[in-house]
Amino acid sequence: MSQRSPLYLHPQQREIIRHLSQRWLWRSEFPTWVLLIVIYGGWFATLYFWQFLGRIPATVLLIWFTAWYMSLQHELIHGHPTRVAWFNQLLGTLPLAVWYPFGLYRDSHLAHHNHDHLTVPVDDPESYYFTDESWAKFSPWQRKLIQARNTFPGRLLLAPLLDIFQTLTGAYKAFRHLQLGNMAMWLIHGALLVPLFMWMETIGFSALYFVLAVSYPALALTKVRSFLEHQAADDPLARSVINEAALVWRVLFLNLNYHSVHHDLPGVPWYGLREIYLRNKQDYQQRNQQFVVHGYGEWLRQFWAKNIDVTVHPGVKKHD
Repeated sequence: MSQRSPLYLHPQQREIIRHLSQRWLWRSEFPTWVLLIVIYGGWFATLYFWQFLGRIPATVLLIWFTAWYMSLQHELIHGHPTRVAWFNQLLGTLPLAVWYPFGLYRDSHLAHHNHDHLTVPVDDPESYYFTDESWAKFSPWQRKLIQARNTFPGRLLLAPLLDIFQTLTGAYKAFRHLQLGNMAMWLIHGALLVPLFMWMETIGFSALYFVLAVSYPALALTKVRSFLEHQAADDPLARSVINEAALVWRVLFLNLNYHSVHHDLPGVPWYGLREIYLRNKQDYQQRNQQFVVHGYGEWLRQFWAKNIDVTVHPGVKKHD
């Protein structure tokens, strides 16, 4: 499965991006290679020297590096730092974040990039919306749980747990129904996870502690970015947010806060998204119908106790 063709604002933008792609920085993918070294080196070094650093500082660093690794895996899926898919997969297969096989995430995410099906339940595997039929089957307590998940604190605390449950349920079904491709992904994932956990134990760092105190919070951090990242709208171009986030979030999420730009131009590397957005800021805000947020703090303040209305998908009109 390959990513779809880019959607340019105008022919001039196509030429600008073509020119940018000829720069040494873009052609060499140097920033992504550096990122690979920093993330892998930082993750393993923090674990190896955790007793010298202290448990709390090491835990905080590991949460950062693990969440950062998940952002890196996203770049690998979109053809960075190389155009060789199997090699990129090799770079992102090590289960530093524990929960998801890389191949499973890759297939799901590329399906998510289907322009016309974005946010549509079933068609978009990353949609938080439900069909009428699915919602009708939920009991009252399940609906309350989903509504709690749709608050900002709920997205951090509950959403990772629900995602993990759904993922493990999918793994169970894959083995039960002999889905050989998915089975292979999970077997490779498990085969790599076992020695990783064994190494943690040999250096005195509990694997269980890593799962509960590092991997789960790291997954929760990624939910900051995905909170109201997409909305149901008739125009597919208005379904992805532009979040003018602070520097620390832009670094952690590799500029995916400019999500509308990413969905229009999925092949643009992470270090090019901000520049392209700033060159055409007004055009992009008009294009996505002012679906703009001025930092994640805005969501935190607005949805601390109030839930976003992401339950039954309202349906969207078809566009030619």
